Amino acid sequence: MRILFVINPKSGHGGEKNLKNLITERCKSERFDYQIIVMSGDDKELISNNINQYKPDIVAAAGGDGTINLMAGILANTEIPLAIIPLGSANGMAKELHIPGKIENAIEILIKGKTQMIDLIKINERICIHLADVGLNARVVKRFENDVKRGILTYAKHLFGEMFLLKKYVFNITCNGKTIRRKGVSMTFANASQYGTGAVINPKGILDDGKFELVIIKPFPRIKLLSIAWKMFMNRLHTSDYVEIISCDKAVVKSSRKTTLQVDGEVLGKVKEISIENMHKSLLVIVP
Repeated sequence: MRILFVINPKSGHGGEKNLKNLITERCKSERFDYQIIVMSGDDKELISNNINQYKPDIVAAAGGDGTINLMAGILANTEIPLAIIPLGSANGMAKELHIPGKIENAIEILIKGKTQMIDLIKINERICIHLADVGLNARVVKRFENDVKRGILTYAKHLFGEMFLLKKYVFNITCNGKTIRRKGVSMTFANASQYGTGAVINPKGILDDGKFELVIIKPFPRIKLLSIAWKMFMNRLHTSDYVEIISCDKAVVKSSRKTTLQVDGEVLGKVKEISIENMHKSLLVIVP
């Protein structure tokens, strides 16, 4: 068994040294062959070359959702399974797949888990494994990126700040053979169901159904914020009068003005048009 470990030391609160020690101890006890790459920046070419030369049986990504996104893009449409060791601040995709947050337990699943094929979605030619959006949450993510602090409390701080600057957009959406017009403060392109905070943005989310969801948050009175948040954490967002969810396998969304786009926690800049397409069962992952 050959395992390639890719570690992003900048994810979350670090833990790189401890992880390397755990990997060494466990791989020696299991008599696995292994290599470790510690990321230092945009290492996509380095990682791809290493995979081609080393030909691992498993690639294990240790990092947050951005690291998982990078590896999903490299491993898409290959037969090499991706294992996740969550090191990020939120670890949304790990939680979606029920990967435990404790490093030792995540490594155990890498060794004893099973494989599952899941969908990816392509957004403006960029791979998305988890969640992407424009509008409110994307602007919060942009603020979060520029903050030296991490964690849920920091995210909540920036969400509260954005609530006083709510911007409204008009979205022209072409999907399922028709074009519709909707007003919204945000739109999520959801392959998965929930954020790393545990808030369920897409109750209809199934990772291997050949579809994704457009989750539109319509303009709402600020007094309704707590109600909407409560419904998210209770997995009842679909019951809100201010939410519409559309399932499809392909869509084009045109915004009335440029809006920030984020994909798996990474801000890609401002766009007016977004093209989204499902990539059915294109990634092999290791799950409990």
